[in-house]
Amino acid sequence: MAKTRSVPDLWMISAIIGILAIGVVMVYSASAVAAFHDYGDAFYYVKRQLIFAVLGVTAMFVTMNVEYTQWRKWAIPAVLLCFGLLIIVLIPGLGVWRGGARSWLGIGSFGIQPSEFMKLAMVLFLAKLLSERQNQITRFTTGLLPPLGIMGIAFALIMLQPDLGTGAVMIGASLLVIYVAGARLAHLGALGLVGVFGLVGLIAAAPYRLQRITAFLDPWQDPLGAGYQSIQSLYAIGPGGLVGLGLGLSRQKYNYLPEPQTDFIFSILAEELGFIGGALLLLLFLLLIWRGMRTAITITDPYGSLLASGIVGIIAVQVLINIGVVIGVLPVTGITLPLVSYGGSSLTLLLTALGILLNLSRYAR
Repeated sequence: MAKTRSVPDLWMISAIIGILAIGVVMVYSASAVAAFHDYGDAFYYVKRQLIFAVLGVTAMFVTMNVEYTQWRKWAIPAVLLCFGLLIIVLIPGLGVWRGGARSWLGIGSFGIQPSEFMKLAMVLFLAKLLSERQNQITRFTTGLLPPLGIMGIAFALIMLQPDLGTGAVMIGASLLVIYVAGARLAHLGALGLVGVFGLVGLIAAAPYRLQRITAFLDPWQDPLGAGYQSIQSLYAIGPGGLVGLGLGLSRQKYNYLPEPQTDFIFSILAEELGFIGGALLLLLFLLLIWRGMRTAITITDPYGSLLASGIVGIIAVQVLINIGVVIGVLPVTGITLPLVSYGGSSLTLLLTALGILLNLSRYAR
């Protein structure tokens, strides 16, 4: 193992703080109108976001100073706990319905989303499993099939909520860990074909998913129904131009664009801050992902390398899906933008995971 550095990756810390600061500002800007209308307090959402941001940053600094090898012994308990929570959330009367899915556990407006925690738990588990069985990963039955089975069970439980977006992020990050561990491309290619057929089956099983696909292909076929969100998102991005309409001057947040502070917050950012503001945020994400992958590549411990790859995968896949939806190149999935969108479970979980990544950066060459 490489010698521990005195400080974690400062570039990574700068990117995280920069993205988080932009997120807090944009949550207020995007939500102020709706918050005042619904609660009589324009600061309703941003105050909650600040609470979770403080909790998340605190958790990040704690995990940043906990040696990453300590997480190996907690990997199996964490994934078992998350499996239990995913089952509990499906029980009528215990799981809370929000946004068309039974994905939450909690009381009133405060709650946790177990599927969010499963993303990190699965990465912790796969990093432990595959680092201990690297010599078997090229074998399909004894090396690749066991982690795929665990992933499949978790994905099935998430889909019963249903929450395709979060499930897709978990699968994407997990497959990155498996690839980095040395899985054969032929096996992964065959798995990809199976996944395509499975996705077709999932779409056929739920009419609303088929509506999202058709709306993605041509949202103007149903401009007031399935295509409404995509159209309103483009109406926000288009007028933003190069420099935007100005911070706080969005038109689409006046009850035209649904979920402006969560799934479509990037649309409001592009409308108010233009191409320059959007490009700045994406550059910060690229900086974060680059420094994270640099850590994964240069750390000498296989467990640390797989763990870093998985955490970076969670961020990268979620950013790709969210931005793809917002600009109209992917169907609407209900995925938030990491560290930017309003949401307590996601924000706290991601900052905790990034703290682990920052600790890993201490051991990178």
